[in-house]
Amino acid sequence: MPTLAIVNVALFAGLLGVLYQFGQRENWTLSRRVLLGLIGGTVFGFILSAAYGDNQAVLDSTLEWTNIVGSSYVSLLRMIIMPLILITMIAAVIKVDEIKSLGKIGGTVVSVLIITTVIAALVGVGIALLFNLNAADLGAGARELARAEVLEARRAAGADYSVIGTLTNLVPNNIFADLAGSRPLSIIGVVVFGLLFGIAAALVGEENPERGEQIRSFIDTTQAVVMRLVKIVISLTPYGVLALMTRVIVTTDGSAILNLISFVVASYIAIAIMFVVHTVLIGLFGGNIRSYFQKVWPVLTFAFVTRSSAATIPLTIRAQIEELNVPAPIANIAASFGATIGQNGCAGLYPAMLAVMVAASGGTEISFEFVISLVLIVAIGSFGIAGVGGGATNAALVVLPALGFPVTIAALLISIEPLIDMARTALNVNGSITAGIITSKFLGSKDADGVLAESDV
Repeated sequence: MPTLAIVNVALFAGLLGVLYQFGQRENWTLSRRVLLGLIGGTVFGFILSAAYGDNQAVLDSTLEWTNIVGSSYVSLLRMIIMPLILITMIAAVIKVDEIKSLGKIGGTVVSVLIITTVIAALVGVGIALLFNLNAADLGAGARELARAEVLEARRAAGADYSVIGTLTNLVPNNIFADLAGSRPLSIIGVVVFGLLFGIAAALVGEENPERGEQIRSFIDTTQAVVMRLVKIVISLTPYGVLALMTRVIVTTDGSAILNLISFVVASYIAIAIMFVVHTVLIGLFGGNIRSYFQKVWPVLTFAFVTRSSAATIPLTIRAQIEELNVPAPIANIAASFGATIGQNGCAGLYPAMLAVMVAASGGTEISFEFVISLVLIVAIGSFGIAGVGGGATNAALVVLPALGFPVTIAALLISIEPLIDMARTALNVNGSITAGIITSKFLGSKDADGVLAESDV
């Protein structure tokens, strides 16, 4: 290990120590410490890039050690995703007064997610036309061509990326395999199993009140333990953000960003517009915008640096229940569904922008009929898109072939994909939280009043 890398790691350890010291102060909330970790990682990453830009060996050795913190934190979150979803889903079903209420909750959540995804697709179309984005303007180097071959092979390998194949795979056939996360749609599989298990448990409770009480007691105790575990892991968020942001800055390809600056700027403007749409929707339902963003800031920050809606699920559920006072059943369903259905950024904006770019390069007229077809395909194709890094590419593999377009364009953007994907993931997560808030208010839940009340600030 190079001596300079040892010095860098020592500096990184010092930054971790600073975060720990701030964590001992009562007035330093989790949001503030996450912001401090974000700033610290950004500054440290720029320093490393400036000092060792021509010494890749030192950068690689440094990141090997700093990544231990970031990767370990992400692994801890992924470790608790499936137990959290399963137990909270079962608990949510048992605590719902009537089984039919689950249909209302799920239907409302999915409706909000799909509606906002349709809006995102329209925004993507509009921004692509406004910036006159064209696939013909994108250059293809050796890396991009190799990636294009991989994507074409994936598309040709089977029906996994077709709309019908995606919808069919929503139903699990092996819950143990899904608990192990063996497939992209494992989260939906666990949600479905949790719903069915909870319904069965509730029916047993109706038939035998004594057994019903035992079931509820066991589920409540287990849920309390799991939520405590979640709280422990989430307390490590500032350290994880520090390490992850350091890696993001050091590994960002500055030249690629400059070459594709139009697409980067257009994408971030489209994402910003969708954040405004979410904000307007929350405001229309009586939400306090300032209070909302103060409480979800750590969640959005983590989603930004990890590029994983799925890994953010524990934080999303906790923020809705403990910070925003969204009822547990709604919070769990919104977080779980939001990570795999109707992702505004990855499954809405991105494939819509790519479709317009390909159409423009091939001479296809961007007519009203074309836009309607595109929006419908985006809405249907948004079901089951895995909330992990690369989910946007999977969405493109669904939408573009359905329109008769090649998927090569997704490979041409590989150099800037991580930079844009960070913001898209934050938008996805914000969309799922927005769906939870709107659902809780729309269904008139008494527990939801707190999130929408001025006194909750």
